[in-house]
Amino acid sequence: MAAVGSLISYTVLTRLAEEQQVQTRQLAAAHLGSLAVAVEPHLARQDVWETFDVLDHARRAATMASARQLVVVQPDVSVVAASDPMAYPVGMPLPEGLRARLGRSDGLAIDSTHELAWVHWPIGSGTVPLGHILAELDLRPLVKLRHEVLMTLIAVNAGLTLMLALLGYALVRRLLRPLAVLDDHVERMRAGVVEPIPGRYVAEQTGEIGRLYRRFNAMATAVAEREALAARLADEEKLALLGRLASGMAHEVNNPLGGMLTAVDTLQRHGGDEAVRLRSAALIERGLRGIGNVVRAALVAYKEPLEAIEMAPDDLDDLRFLVAHEAQRRRIGLLWENRLDKPLPVNGAAVRQMVLNLLLNACRASPPGSPVTMTAEVRGRVLRIVIRDEGAGMPSEMVALLGCRGSTSLPQNGRGLGLWTVARLLDRVGGEVDVAIGPAAGGPAAGTMVTLSIPLQETRRSHEAA
Repeated sequence: MAAVGSLISYTVLTRLAEEQQVQTRQLAAAHLGSLAVAVEPHLARQDVWETFDVLDHARRAATMASARQLVVVQPDVSVVAASDPMAYPVGMPLPEGLRARLGRSDGLAIDSTHELAWVHWPIGSGTVPLGHILAELDLRPLVKLRHEVLMTLIAVNAGLTLMLALLGYALVRRLLRPLAVLDDHVERMRAGVVEPIPGRYVAEQTGEIGRLYRRFNAMATAVAEREALAARLADEEKLALLGRLASGMAHEVNNPLGGMLTAVDTLQRHGGDEAVRLRSAALIERGLRGIGNVVRAALVAYKEPLEAIEMAPDDLDDLRFLVAHEAQRRRIGLLWENRLDKPLPVNGAAVRQMVLNLLLNACRASPPGSPVTMTAEVRGRVLRIVIRDEGAGMPSEMVALLGCRGSTSLPQNGRGLGLWTVARLLDRVGGEVDVAIGPAAGGPAAGTMVTLSIPLQETRRSHEAA
């Protein structure tokens, strides 16, 4: 609006200046033309006094009130007479600045700096003029008028611009009011409060805004339903997770119970032998302690901090008695080769639980009469435990479950809880697992060989230990 107002003001002022020039030129032509006729006979006789008298009367006349100077010159630009003889002496040539103004074809030269204008008119009707009349005009009244017009334009344009701006602001504010309502509800949705736009606002709007309101309400309803469904599914998932945790805990606690039952049976049969009694009692004690470790292993998702626990060779040998009940029940032979000769700086509880789960799985997978082999040794600074069976081979989904690292999601179908626990414990101790099936296992056409590689704690980097 300000730019349009400035353009209008510039156009009006430019047009006014052009009109003033035209009027000045016409007025000067009318008066200087009549003055040239009056001066012509005196100039022909070179009568200086009569010429001065004519100029003096013309300057004093009301019609030429704006003329400050009147000068009559000959063709050689020498002064014949002037209304101010002191400024332009008779017989002296015109100043160089005035000579240049005589050469203008339009007869009008404007000096904006000093607010003056010079016009000239030829004297004589022949092809060669007898001389020229020069008039210096005062443009201050015209400049004052132009300034007044400018101030009027500025005041009018400023008033119109302000009025239109206020009107535009009111209109735009009215147009944006529905968007403000929508923005408020979108911000609430972003903050977690899903509320549809009230019906009174929807009823007030038609067209695109009304359709936008209705679409937002449909989206808000869908979001609210989705959040309610997600909350219900989360509750159901919690219940399912608790069920899987309970089943996994029962599965893992049941593993050492088989070995403890074997020890109880041994006590019942050979309880009179002190060596058998002491060995069986120690086995039962370690089994009960192992149940606590099994419970923590089943809840491995809580990621309790590991302690620097040493594992003695007897800790692995105890597992032979813990799986003996399952092996006898399925008529499986155990080939045990424990090459450890001293305690090792590894988490014994985690290693025992991993080996126990793998041995029980191997016993269940092996056909009756086949052997299950366990080999434990230290290579460099790594504990290497190999468990081999001659079953049909571990299914691919179980292999993937055993090799899955970093996941805390329990198996969905309830199968593979033992292998899932092995993978979680192996991730905690920083170990690796390798699974070979069939001929790659070093046995007959079928069979599975699982190799656990567990680094001793001194060789682990500080940030891994932390």
